[in-house]
This record gives sequence, structure tokens and C-alpha cells, in this order.
Amino acid sequence: MPLTATQGDMERDAPFYQPVGHECDLFERAFRQRLPLLLKGPTGCGKTRFVSHMAARLGRPLFTVSCHDDLTAADLTGRYLLQGGETRWVDGPLTRAVREGGICYLDEVVEARKDVTVVLHPLTDDRRLLPLERTGELLQAPDGFMLVVSYNPGYQHILKSLKPSTRQRFVAMTFNFPPPELERDIVARESGLSREKCAALVNLAIRLREMKGQDLEEGVSTRLLVYCATLIATGMPILEATRATLVEPLTDDEDVQQGLLEAINATFG
Repeated sequence: MPLTATQGDMERDAPFYQPVGHECDLFERAFRQRLPLLLKGPTGCGKTRFVSHMAARLGRPLFTVSCHDDLTAADLTGRYLLQGGETRWVDGPLTRAVREGGICYLDEVVEARKDVTVVLHPLTDDRRLLPLERTGELLQAPDGFMLVVSYNPGYQHILKSLKPSTRQRFVAMTFNFPPPELERDIVARESGLSREKCAALVNLAIRLREMKGQDLEEGVSTRLLVYCATLIATGMPILEATRATLVEPLTDDEDVQQGLLEAINATFG
């Protein structure tokens, strides 16, 4: 689809995101056809940046919610609050997204309480409705509204997973870490560090990711690589920067930390 001048400006102003495949095309098609979207992938692989990029590219307001154990349906839809001596209804982020025709992004949706998915169901089929029982409203989502959710399959637990009946309400795509050459370019662009040094960091990350499921619960994310490269670009010694970003955040086990440090020393000496 050709870009108009306005669309071109939006894309240039969007947060940087390096496509790996056809994910931008799928997102845009899902948006145009009013389909909800499910993103699956490890922590720090670019899911949140991707959604921010696409929201800006499409010119839609973005409402991001980081889900957690205590997140309730009322946190999303809204509640009555005492303001200036009066009780007033205050919309939650999901309700605001529906009213304003924006994109509502629920990050790590499996962490939320089960009543959250009940609220989402009417928005994820052809009804595209949001019932607000406390106000008596029944909101019809406009064309500009889109629901996007994400989770990390690596952290799935039998008590924390999406029911098949919920999963099958979404178009879905899997994210992973970019191919080495692309990841090198992403880290270099985001940090300002030379491509040569970023290539060495990416090669190190690949080695450390092989330890996932053995000594580590999760591999080194692209986000942590950017943090590491950013510190190095400021002049911090490589070994100090890698310890602060690629060792300490990943494990508290001293033996595992020592193994990581040995891999780092083998790479950078």
C-alpha cells in the first residue's frame, strides 16, 4: 500500500524498529481488518518496541498496561473515585482506548487475574463491545481501536496460561531474537557503539543463550545488549559493563555467574 505524505511522516517519526520478517505487514492488516493480535516471545526481544512503532506508524494513541498478579478488570475498565468531594467515574486504559479509537497493549497478559480475560472476550470477536456494568454503558469499539496482548511462553505455568478459548480469539505471531547481523545493527544504532564491538557482543549473547534451560532461566535479551553497548560507548571498561548487564541481571547463583564471566573473558580477554 503506497504511503501518503502524512503516513510517511508518521513512519519517520515512529520509534525505531527493525523488521525481521513480515510482522509489520501482518500488524497493519490485522488493524485494518479490526482483528486482535497476540504476540509471543522472550523478554527483551522487541515486542513492546514493535507495538510502539506500529501505533505511531498508524497514527493511533497507544495505551500500554504492564500486567501483574493484582491487575483486575476494574483496573482496565475504570472505577468510581472520590474527587473534590464528589464521586466520579474515571476510565481505565482499556476504556480510554475504546472511546478514543486507540491501541490497547496488554504486556504479559497471562500475569493478570482471570477476570481480565472475561472483559476482553467481547472485544475480540465481531461484536467489538466493552460492557461497563458500573455505568450501564455498552461501548462499541470504533474502527481505530485495536487490542494487542503479549506474553513470554518461556514463563508459562499451568496456573498462568491463556485458555485455548482465549488464544483462538487472536491472530498470533511469534517473536524471537533477530538474526546476528540484524541484531548487531540494532544494537549499534541504539547505543552508538561501533558495529565491530556490537558484533562481538552479539556473538557472546548467542553463546550465553545456549545456556537457557540449563543454568539460566532466560537468555540474554537484545535490550540487555543495548544497555551493555551503551555503557561501553560511554567509556566503561568492557568487563565491567558486561558484568553489570549480562551477568548480574541474569542470575544470583555465584557458580553460574562465574561461568558467564569465563565466557565473557574468552570473548574479550
